[in-house]
Amino acid sequence: MIKSEAWLEQSWELALDKTHALAERLGDAFPHVAEGGRYDNCEEAWWTAGFYPGLLWLAHRARPDGETAKIAQRCEARLEKILYNSEAVDHDLGFIWLLSGVAAYRLTGDSESRRRGLLAANLLAARFNVNGRFIRAWNFHSKDMDTRGVAIIDSMMNLPLLYWASEESRDPRFAALAVQHADTVAREFVRSDGSIAHVIEFDPAIGKKVAEHGGQGFAPGSAWARGTSWALYGFTLSYGYTRDPRYLKVAENTADFFLSQLGDACLPVWDFRAEEGHREAWDSSAAAIAASGLLELAKYSARAEQFTKAAESILKGLHHTCTSWGEEHEGLLMNGTVHYPEQRHINVPIIYGDYFFVEALAKLRGEEGLFSVEKREA
Repeated sequence: MIKSEAWLEQSWELALDKTHALAERLGDAFPHVAEGGRYDNCEEAWWTAGFYPGLLWLAHRARPDGETAKIAQRCEARLEKILYNSEAVDHDLGFIWLLSGVAAYRLTGDSESRRRGLLAANLLAARFNVNGRFIRAWNFHSKDMDTRGVAIIDSMMNLPLLYWASEESRDPRFAALAVQHADTVAREFVRSDGSIAHVIEFDPAIGKKVAEHGGQGFAPGSAWARGTSWALYGFTLSYGYTRDPRYLKVAENTADFFLSQLGDACLPVWDFRAEEGHREAWDSSAAAIAASGLLELAKYSARAEQFTKAAESILKGLHHTCTSWGEEHEGLLMNGTVHYPEQRHINVPIIYGDYFFVEALAKLRGEEGLFSVEKREA
């Protein structure tokens, strides 16, 4: 059912206005956070580089004007050089290329975008640890863990790049790796109450689990809000591609946990299990990701009405309490938190929060998201 309510149409139109205005100022930049009201500009290799071109593609699809598409294509062209430096890429290739090259190919049919998307999928597949059956996350060295054997929950949102590559190339290997990774995450990251671990370390040589780390959450065993939303949305997408009922069950259980912790609010604390004295940071990006994930989940679940209503409630709440439509802030959503344990970017607009907010609004209006599984013929 296509929603058409005053708050929704107002939010949608103002979000498009601000996105076009942001494009005029930033051009082919790569924003991450908007400290002091203005978005920064990160390097091409930063993991968030795909969300701005993704936002531009959503805006272009809604209001085709040529310019937003051109800027998104220039961003994609700038990103290509990273594909030739294996040490500059990591598990977030899906975040970057699903919203740039793959989105461009789906919307325009551009063959160069398809080529780049498939190259990115090959690089992501190359990160698969055969013994542990997981996709390695980071490249950097850490005194706290052996990152050669680390996987993180964010990876679930990157798997659609592999599923897409299998369908596009008719090569089943990409999807097979995605399924093995999803199985490992379901076994090692997902707790019985529906909460989610952020970081799991494996022995990189034999693949055995070594430890859980708190990561961007409060501590091992905690419930980082954004990690919960990554799992909710990511397992939904794996179900959409595979129709494996195990993934649907994980997505539903994770959704139940997220909504139980959220209660009547629309804005989650950054970690649902953060101790008193550490609960002053919020994460609107987690709410926006969850809302978009819930609308995706509603496409497949027998509890579609419940999940749709929950998503609508979150988005309506964000519209009334967290949006900024004036010129003093370039970001759409206030109160996002990047990394509380490291005290980085607390209660600020974040580009992925903005992306998922607009994507969720589009879904509520009856459109598809850029992560959504393409409709298949019956």
